[in-house]
Amino acid sequence: MNSSQVYLLTRSGGVVKLIATAVIFLLLAGCSANPIYSTTGAVLSGYSEGEATPYVLQMSDPHMACSLGEGIDPLLYSFSRVTDAPDATGSLLMLLAGNCMEYRAWEAELAYLRADFEGNVPAAKDAREEAKRLNAKTAERRLTAFNRAMAAYEFDPAEEPLECPFLFSEQDELTFLLGLLTGMQAIVNDANSGALAGIPRNIAPQAERAAICVDNEKWGGLPNSIRALVWLLLPDTKPPMSPDPWAVLDHSSELGVKKGLRASLALEAVAAETFGRPEVLAETIAQFAASEDKVEVWDDYQLVDEVAAAVIRFSSDKHWTANYGHRTPQSYFGKMSPKRDTDSVETMSLDDLL
Repeated sequence: MNSSQVYLLTRSGGVVKLIATAVIFLLLAGCSANPIYSTTGAVLSGYSEGEATPYVLQMSDPHMACSLGEGIDPLLYSFSRVTDAPDATGSLLMLLAGNCMEYRAWEAELAYLRADFEGNVPAAKDAREEAKRLNAKTAERRLTAFNRAMAAYEFDPAEEPLECPFLFSEQDELTFLLGLLTGMQAIVNDANSGALAGIPRNIAPQAERAAICVDNEKWGGLPNSIRALVWLLLPDTKPPMSPDPWAVLDHSSELGVKKGLRASLALEAVAAETFGRPEVLAETIAQFAASEDKVEVWDDYQLVDEVAAAVIRFSSDKHWTANYGHRTPQSYFGKMSPKRDTDSVETMSLDDLL
């Protein structure tokens, strides 16, 4: 055997050892794959709930936040295959993903209104159908968010008698409250889709009952706004001697401005559109626009206020597009027509110059 053959044999032995070592390593890694996944899932869930969620709730860009929901939810929730489902964080992520889909539905609805204003029937029909489909997808995502929120706190909204869940932190209170709101939104989206999503309507009375589990004053009147909306949808759920739902919505909107969390105003605008109250819609939009200069937004939950602002602006844009063919001009936000207010304009008296 010459020296080259010895070298090759020696090298071959090294390769075999290397391969054997790699196989053993892979086998060991394979044996511990599930524990690694489980640990990773637990770490990601803990980080998302403890750090990422508070950060996102402070964001001022609803579109970026909704993109986060669409992008992260499949990754984070995939760990529910190997560990406990991260329902609390998953509820908020799916809520954000639902917002993304709704923004697309809004654009389709505005396209429909523009085409209708211009008398372009085929374009109007196409945009209308697209809006319905997008509303159906939004409703499905929001139903998922509602179910996750209820599961996160082991709360059965249909249980008799009602037992409020244990909400240990402020973030838990908000997650639960937004879950109820999202369930209501799912019903509205499904109605706008022509019932394509088949959202169960019994969510409404369940949300009405559960809303009493969260402090109304602390959360800017949002719990009572949810209850009042249900009373309008299902009058039989209104307790005896309770005030008029429109008065409750109006009072809740004032609370929302004081608290710096104007979600109640958005709910009042949705109610005004749903039940054909144009005068209430005009007042609500004007109230929101007037509050811009004086409201101190709740920093920890700025995103909630920004999402509410987007809802109000869309309500205004719908009115302007239907009546004038374009969105609300920036300088006219809070007004329902391009008519200038000349009452407050001071005019110079020509008599003084004569």
